Amino acid sequence: MTQHSLHGRNDSEVLWFQRRSFLQAAAAWTAMGGVGGALAQGRGNIVELVGDATVNGQRLTPEQSVQTGDEIVTGPKSTLIFAVGNSAFHLRQNSRMVVERGSTLSAVSLLRLFTGAVVSVWGKGSSRQIITPTLTAGIRGTGVYTEIFGAQTDRTYFCNCYGTVDLASGNDREVSESTYHQAVWGEAASDGRSAITPARMINHTDEELEYLARLIGQRTAWQISGRKGTEAQRREYGG
Repeated sequence: MTQHSLHGRNDSEVLWFQRRSFLQAAAAWTAMGGVGGALAQGRGNIVELVGDATVNGQRLTPEQSVQTGDEIVTGPKSTLIFAVGNSAFHLRQNSRMVVERGSTLSAVSLLRLFTGAVVSVWGKGSSRQIITPTLTAGIRGTGVYTEIFGAQTDRTYFCNCYGTVDLASGNDREVSESTYHQAVWGEAASDGRSAITPARMINHTDEELEYLARLIGQRTAWQISGRKGTEAQRREYGG
């Protein structure tokens, strides 16, 4: 299993894929045929809901769906795993996020994360973004982890776990191309400091991305190549 470093979170949040309830739910989701099967059977797109969450201010139940255009809020010790179109998401506890609509009802154009954290895997596509108070990430087909830090939400941790991402924070712009966890901080910089700075891998694991990818019939870059990152990364992350 991936070695992981925790910063303000606990093991249960990053090891959710080991829960028996999730494994059973994921098996049922796969047997049903994923998003397509759920739509064909008139079922919701929630793979698993633990604890309390609301959608547009109303309590969410496991039988319901998360649709583009919805605002989702998770409570303490809660977690929500769902899929929309060719993308899958795990919203952690104490998070608030809006899923904005793309060209169709089942296409996500933008995740607007206000508080908390989300792990997301995206199929190939264009014109999609993740926006936080201090960072904008233009994503293609990729897997990423996004978390907001600070009492005033003035710092964003963003990891491009694999894929290509266009990053913008303040006046800084850069393109991240990654096959294995390229992380940055995006923050409100002043006094000429860079708004985008390198970061370590924290608060997420390889396995999280792998399980989310599996929900939408995909594999991560390292599963496809059979190789995890550079030699230095393999020493650091235990790959």
